Amino acid sequence: MSVKAKRALSYIDERRDFVVQIADSIWEYAELALHEHRSANCLADALRKEGFSVETGVADMPTALAATWGSGEPVIGFLGEYDALDGLSQKVLPVKEELRPGAPGHGCGHNLHGAGAFGAAIGVKEELKARNVPGTVKYFGCPAEENLSGKTFMARDGVFKDCDVCFEWHPGAINRPIAGSSLANNAANFVFYGRSAHAAADPHNGRSALDAVQLMNMGVEFLREHMPPRTRVHYAITDGGRQPNVVPSVAKVWYLVRADARDAVDELWERVLKCASGAAEMTETDYEIQMLKAIYNVLPNTPLIDLLFDCFDRLGPPEFGEEEHDFAEKISESISAEQKRAMLQRDQVPEHLWDRILCDEVLPRPERDDEPRGSTDVGDVSWCCPTARLRAACQVLGTPGHSWQYTAQAGMGIGHAGMLTAAKVMAEAACEVATNEGLLARVRDDFIRRTGGKAYESALPPDLKPAFHQFAGGGTGA
Repeated sequence: MSVKAKRALSYIDERRDFVVQIADSIWEYAELALHEHRSANCLADALRKEGFSVETGVADMPTALAATWGSGEPVIGFLGEYDALDGLSQKVLPVKEELRPGAPGHGCGHNLHGAGAFGAAIGVKEELKARNVPGTVKYFGCPAEENLSGKTFMARDGVFKDCDVCFEWHPGAINRPIAGSSLANNAANFVFYGRSAHAAADPHNGRSALDAVQLMNMGVEFLREHMPPRTRVHYAITDGGRQPNVVPSVAKVWYLVRADARDAVDELWERVLKCASGAAEMTETDYEIQMLKAIYNVLPNTPLIDLLFDCFDRLGPPEFGEEEHDFAEKISESISAEQKRAMLQRDQVPEHLWDRILCDEVLPRPERDDEPRGSTDVGDVSWCCPTARLRAACQVLGTPGHSWQYTAQAGMGIGHAGMLTAAKVMAEAACEVATNEGLLARVRDDFIRRTGGKAYESALPPDLKPAFHQFAGGGTGA
């Protein structure tokens, strides 16, 4: 099968070094959620150089942007992320060694994510220009995918509502479009307020906020037996008091509650709230809920998924050179056989690939849709407009997510190869949408069928602001 978007793909090749430079710059910046100032500016400057008009500060987030080129329909969007993860700083080495002690690092490859989407956007721009056909290309710079879900605030503000389609990719260990959904979720800080006292001399005069946090957590632990399948609840005590000889007057726990559908999250959330209320009553403390986010599960779109499979088959997998293979062999030594096997089974990777280090094939459609495991704020975008996603191989098979191994590979040729392949696959698919009215009609029909024709309604409280305070260090590792 021959490719159809020849100019788009050749332009991505022409601009290869520029796209890689963007990815490497963002990898170096490694900024936390909602504080990705240098990363967002890097992309905004690059988009302006490519002839896009750029709006910054979208949805009241200084690091969110929306860039536009062209006019008319269809309107095709690309989603780009660039936030890093706390504590995952790592040198470009196949052994664990921090670049900056305690600092953030791109342990989910979002430096590649944002740069790859940029590559796709500029490729489609060149294709439409060369063909002299109408169409609008949009690049959405989306902060805080990790933990704070910037796209939900953008969706609430109507940023995606005019798009006919959106495309998104994510670095992974395999090459395959994502056919399944994701987990919807809520997140919040529960802050308990008690009364301090000397922990030895007069503890009876104290009311421990930490006791309340621990009792809430215990209530949730007992609740687990009675949760529906495929639900997940995680928590982290972010403030447990300052010193053991003082009864803590303030304590805080950060909760993340997931389920496979938005209404299922709402139901489970009410039960978690009862655990908080009961803990406060037992300890004679007060508490407040600082809501952080509320996101939807991803809504698949069958015609777009089929299109991505066709385009990936046409273009083929990433090509890795000798340097990438050498690095991969060394880093694979840090991944146990059990860990690798579990990942391969989870992702339904054909057994003939199990002995390989890098995925050098485009995988067929899985026998069943991937069971929802993680969450993404792409879910909210997918309820605003038809959306499709893919994964491209940027790590060795078995690489754990959110790990130093992930960070290392996101900063070198293995990650670059997967990123450029993803950019080409998305560009090929987008150009097909832009020039095939019948395909676009099927995409819209599938979207209307799945949504029931209902307009998107954000699950966020209408007055909720992005939680800039949650990572006050802003990417410093503090």
